[in-house]
Amino acid sequence: MQRTLAFKERMRARALTVGTWVKTPSRIVTEVLSGSVLDVLCLDAEHAPFDRMDLDGAVLSARSLDMPVLVRIQAPEPTQILNALDLGATGIVIPHVHDVGRTRALVSSCLYGPGGRGYAGSTRAAGYTKAKMADHIPASNRLTTIVAQIEDAEALAVLDDLMAIDEIDCFFIGRADLAVALGAPSAAAPEVIEASVRICEAASRFGKAVGMFVPDLSEIPKWSGLGVSLYLLESDQVFLLNGASRLRQAVYDASGL
Repeated sequence: MQRTLAFKERMRARALTVGTWVKTPSRIVTEVLSGSVLDVLCLDAEHAPFDRMDLDGAVLSARSLDMPVLVRIQAPEPTQILNALDLGATGIVIPHVHDVGRTRALVSSCLYGPGGRGYAGSTRAAGYTKAKMADHIPASNRLTTIVAQIEDAEALAVLDDLMAIDEIDCFFIGRADLAVALGAPSAAAPEVIEASVRICEAASRFGKAVGMFVPDLSEIPKWSGLGVSLYLLESDQVFLLNGASRLRQAVYDASGL
């Protein structure tokens, strides 16, 4: 596994990055996937039943195997950000980013500074009091990865203002919720594709990384050509279902049935 760059640097460099969603609140599932060849895992606290202890165990499992781990927080709130980062997450995926002022405030909550993230030396992130404040604060600000998810119609009117927020490392396009917001029938609807292209073009103007989930891997050449570099694809649940289907079919094929 080649993880030679800090994950934040990888995002800023717009290096091709492939990860998956972890939907099962289990430190064991996260540990298994942390031993894979993937580049990153994203714990989906927004849409899966992760509580604080679930996140704690999963983040610990990822860190133990040097796997970068993002947390898509349950709601865009500073308390959610603080908890995930104190646990030692590599970074945060902030859902439903569309208000520029509020986004700036949430970004500040990811970083130490006036009006920003609160400090406690007793956290995993701070080495359980072993890291000096003077060392931990600049290191955390330098390494914490901030991903802003665009999935609301309101965001399309302020794309340049959002892209101008320097501290955001990557903009993730939430095509499913964008489809809902636009009244489209699916994430592949023309209006969703058009909006996604607009986001990619805005990101390109500002030199920003873009991430995306794609339902069909044949789309990847198109989106990579438009600048998408972070792909969070499938999930632990999909791996289980696909593995079960492949196993059953393999046995039937081998049996000549």
